[in-house]
Amino acid sequence: MISRRDYLKCSLIAGAASTLPVGFLHALEGQQLIQRAIPKTGEKLPIVGLGSSATFRRLAEDGNTNQLSDVIKTMLDNGGRVFDTAPGYGESEEVAGEIVQQLGATKDIFWATKLNVAGRGGAAADPAKAHAQLEDSFRFIGKDPIDLIQVHNLGDVPTQMGILKELKQEGRVRYIGVTFTGSSRYADLVKVLKDEPVDFVGVDYAVDNRDAARDIFPVAKDRGVGVLVYLPFGRTRLWNRVGDRPVPEWAKEISIESWAQFFIKFAAAHPDVTTVTPATSKPHHMLDNLGAGVGELPDKALQKRMAEFVDALPSA
Repeated sequence: MISRRDYLKCSLIAGAASTLPVGFLHALEGQQLIQRAIPKTGEKLPIVGLGSSATFRRLAEDGNTNQLSDVIKTMLDNGGRVFDTAPGYGESEEVAGEIVQQLGATKDIFWATKLNVAGRGGAAADPAKAHAQLEDSFRFIGKDPIDLIQVHNLGDVPTQMGILKELKQEGRVRYIGVTFTGSSRYADLVKVLKDEPVDFVGVDYAVDNRDAARDIFPVAKDRGVGVLVYLPFGRTRLWNRVGDRPVPEWAKEISIESWAQFFIKFAAAHPDVTTVTPATSKPHHMLDNLGAGVGELPDKALQKRMAEFVDALPSA
């Protein structure tokens, strides 16, 4: 019986002839992505990366490695390198790890994965299962140390953060952090930022979902914590709100050519944001997303105008 790893390898080789047209992957050549420094070290990261939930996850579970390989190549060949994943995203972590290893690009990626084996309803995490999940991540990604591992969705922070702190002390992970999407537990997230030596926080933030800028970002700034922005499109919410409307002409003043760039540039414009990581499974969407990371970002006046424009639209 063929293993998943062998299947993925064969799929990648078989799909070599169906890769993107010459020149497509380098469409942003000559334009550099804006970089932001990780507060505690000064290491710089591109302001736009790639997430692996949603459609990326679905294609990974379907075994569509050719298209996902093109997405990752598009990111790498245009200056991106932050890849956000999680064991909780189905096959995404394993499939992406295999693709990147086949590309010979494991060291070129800033890997941001997660840990969560806590039970439903806040049940305690089993340390043995947590260690097993982490070892799977090391095996799938093929990189030791892993760049960033975060406690996913505030799952049993005392147990799982304790394990991550040990890993960092041992030199097996470079940065540690915590994530949550949804304002219902922002108070808990703030407590972790204040009580634990975290390097990153992952949180939802979008042009129509700005609570994190008020509740999370100031604490992150005060504590020297980097910010990964999730859901800059509100999953599908913002797409439903804008519908088939054209991007406003005034947004083109800073070279916004698409709604994706509108949404990402808004999120990236906040000075406390390190990297925005929208998920996608399509190479041309990856390229469009990266386009938000070049040129100007909206100033405060334009951010206000962008927010007011979206707020005036009907709710999705």
